[in-house]
Amino acid sequence: MSVKETMNLFNEVGNKGFERLNELGELNLKVWESLAARQLDAVNLLMEQGTRQMKLATESKGYNEYVKGQVEIARETGERLMAETKANVQLASQVRDDYRAWVQQGVSDLSAEMRKTVASA
Repeated sequence: MSVKETMNLFNEVGNKGFERLNELGELNLKVWESLAARQLDAVNLLMEQGTRQMKLATESKGYNEYVKGQVEIARETGERLMAETKANVQLASQVRDDYRAWVQQGVSDLSAEMRKTVASA
């Protein structure tokens, strides 16, 4: 392999490496945005439930009505938190799959480059 061919190979590998890092950066950004949105949803849920509890505390006609309202709010909050948890598990699975695909593509690209290098040597 000539010096020129070697330099071209290094440049190509460097460019592909840079592209792979850009892809990783984009994947990280997508994951961050998804996780931040999930967190914001959870915070909004808890804020909404806090507002409901304050309203219940100020508008209840008596102790029994207040306790009944608290039980209802707790039930609804639990159900919604369970749904949020399931959504978070699905998101974690998707993130795992996205990172796995990124790594597998990188290994595949590297293997192809190695085969090409060995074949041209």
